[in-house]
Amino acid sequence: MDIKDKCALVTGGASGIGFSCASELLRHGAKCVIIIDQNNVAGLEAKEKLKNFGDKRTVFFPCDLTNKEQFSDVFRKANEICKGLDIVVNNAGICDEQHWDLMIDINFKALVRGTLLTLDCMGKHKGGKGGTVVNVASIAGLTTLGSLPVYSGTKYAVFGFSKGIEIFYNSTGVRVLTLCPGVTKTNLVEEMNDKLLDFVDVEATKKRLGSLPLQETSAVAAAMMKMITTAKNGATWVIEGDKPPYEVQIPHYSTLKV
Repeated sequence: MDIKDKCALVTGGASGIGFSCASELLRHGAKCVIIIDQNNVAGLEAKEKLKNFGDKRTVFFPCDLTNKEQFSDVFRKANEICKGLDIVVNNAGICDEQHWDLMIDINFKALVRGTLLTLDCMGKHKGGKGGTVVNVASIAGLTTLGSLPVYSGTKYAVFGFSKGIEIFYNSTGVRVLTLCPGVTKTNLVEEMNDKLLDFVDVEATKKRLGSLPLQETSAVAAAMMKMITTAKNGATWVIEGDKPPYEVQIPHYSTLKV
């Protein structure tokens, strides 16, 4: 897919990885980028920062992704503004083990809803033109980070859901891509230690995360642009430590027999 003149929507696009992705989409020539974020102040600031790409090329909608009706309404408004979305990035996520039920609602349930709304709008089976959805998981969805059992669980779920949806490409015409970033410099990582379960060792968690390669949000955004433009339906890519992204394939479970 060529990003130029395409319309995109990014959830959690007001900061962190989402903002960097919105910036890169515009830099690659996207006609319009819709930012959805719960933080109204950050969303308006993000829109202001992106004005240098053109006043009318960025639209911001405040939205609580856990509110089914609100999310559905905002999504359909975005699709109408664009006269058809081409790219959707389900990026919004939190890491708060103490509020694990909310984390499941945002990291997984909202992502599922965002994907299904995408298929409703883009899907050829619904009269759409097809397109691309990128579901942002994590390396924590490929290998469990012991200090973050619920967070890892939500990201495993994102991976599994994406694998289940991608097989319908022939009828929907929508590529389903999964991006798994490593540890990235965002508020999510910086505030993590105050949001662990009470039996988790904070110092051990800091040591474990500190041993993993750290990267900038710009590296994740660059990997996502490459993925959108070159990856085949069903691809799962890892990006970590500011190094080039690489594709991973999960072996059939029978090969794991011991």
